[in-house]
Amino acid sequence: MPLDVLLLGVQGSGKGTQAKRLSAEYGLAHIATGDMLRAAMSEGTPLGQRVKPIYDAGELVPDDLMIELIRERLSRADTDAGFILDGFPRTMAQADALDSMLSEIDRPLTVVLELQVPDDVAIARLRKRAAGEGRSDDTPEAIAKRIALYNQETRPLVSHYRLAGNLVGIHGDRPENEVFSEIQQAVEQAKVASA
Repeated sequence: MPLDVLLLGVQGSGKGTQAKRLSAEYGLAHIATGDMLRAAMSEGTPLGQRVKPIYDAGELVPDDLMIELIRERLSRADTDAGFILDGFPRTMAQADALDSMLSEIDRPLTVVLELQVPDDVAIARLRKRAAGEGRSDDTPEAIAKRIALYNQETRPLVSHYRLAGNLVGIHGDRPENEVFSEIQQAVEQAKVASA
């Protein structure tokens, strides 16, 4: 049975870091939707060609295209053992579309991990990242906007997945190794429950 994981958390919660560790530890495909979009465009796939003008214009890629992209990605052999979905869904409509698509291909989520970090901690981490990496998209205004958008549009997904019975809250405001240890415990319990 594949281990299919969805990671939720505000930017700065450590999703990317923890997803990479999970991927390495369990041999799971790390599906970061931003990376997927860039790869599809650079490979010039039919879907990539459809997405490129939208992406280049700085607009959000429509949900149906994102679902199609994820469906295409999940058909690859490296997802047979499982996957970690990072960066999608971000809205209730996307969550519903994702749930429907996963149901169609018979790949239910094993566990949904929510990295719980207070906004002020996320802001401090993003500011530190901006200073360290020189990321132009991590201005104080952009950070505040992204966190507000997460709280408005993505945080409601926590209730959605809690009702589905597969959400586990992870205390993300701790050292990386402690967070990963809690994630491992949650994943091991989810594996047993889904077996």
